Parts: sequence; C-alpha cells; structure tokens
Amino acid sequence: MNYATIKNFDIANGLGVRVSLFVSGCRHHCPECFNAVAWDFNYGEPFTEEVKESLYEMLKPEYIDGLSLLGGEPFEIENQRALLPFVREVKRRYPEKNIWAYSGFLLDKELMSGRAHCEATDELLSYIDILVDGKFVVALKDISLKFRGSSNQRIIDVQKTLKNGEVVLVDSLMD
Repeated sequence: MNYATIKNFDIANGLGVRVSLFVSGCRHHCPECFNAVAWDFNYGEPFTEEVKESLYEMLKPEYIDGLSLLGGEPFEIENQRALLPFVREVKRRYPEKNIWAYSGFLLDKELMSGRAHCEATDELLSYIDILVDGKFVVALKDISLKFRGSSNQRIIDVQKTLKNGEVVLVDSLMD
C-alpha cells in the first residue's frame, strides 16, 4: 500500500487533535473529490515499517486524541489488508486513543457484507470508533456540516452499530 500524505496535529478530520493518514487508491472517483490525486494506488510513498513507527511516535503525546484514516479509500480491499496490522498495533499501544475512518462505502451495505467486505474487514471495523461513510455527492455538498462534505454522508458509532446490529449515528455530530 502507498500513502498520499500524513498530517500531524490535524483538527479537521475528527474530534480533537489527531494524526491523519491519507492512503492511496480509490475506485469511487467521486466528482469534485477533494483528494483526487490519491485515486491512484501507486501515488505517494510506500507504507513501510519506518512510516508506521513514525506514526506510532506521532500518536504518543497525551494531547493527541487519536488516528484518522482517509484517502483515497481506506476500505478498498487491498488497503484494508495493509491497514489491519497497523491499526491493530495502534490499538495495542494506545487503547485510550480513538480511531476515525472515512469511506465512500456504506457500512451496512458494503462493508459489513458486500463488495468491500473481505477477511480483514470485521477485525478492522472492530478497532474503528467512528466511521464517516458514503460517497461525496456534489449536489449535496454543504460546507456547514461537521466532518463531512455532503449531507448524504453519515457519522456512525461503529462499536454501538456492531453491538446493536443496526446503524447508530452520532447525533451530536450530525447537525
């Protein structure tokens, strides 16, 4: 897997101060995507052990609230397989930190089962606290929304969703 960029001290892609990893590779190709350069799976730099160690160090300070995974598309099958060991290690080292992920895939229709589900998906989802799902839709673009670009996108409490078997939105962030 390649990554497009890493942002330390990010306050735009989740609650609090975060470390954000933008992976490369996306087949959605949403019109007017803010990061179309990352559609190419070969864009950016290889996601090496050295890069992972650097991210672990960035996550270490107490004032860092967590990790955000963006893209590209973190839930493309090949990206899930590459991200799983990394995310597993993040949760092992920093169980108190939360993990946000952004995906054009719908949690209940494509990730929990469907075309974006693979042998890595269930475990990867078990480590995700918040998922912003749904493709960016230009006609539904709304710059007043928190943490999303278009009104069709949902902010989901993944752990409550997995426990309850139905999508649980984070209502406080949906306004």
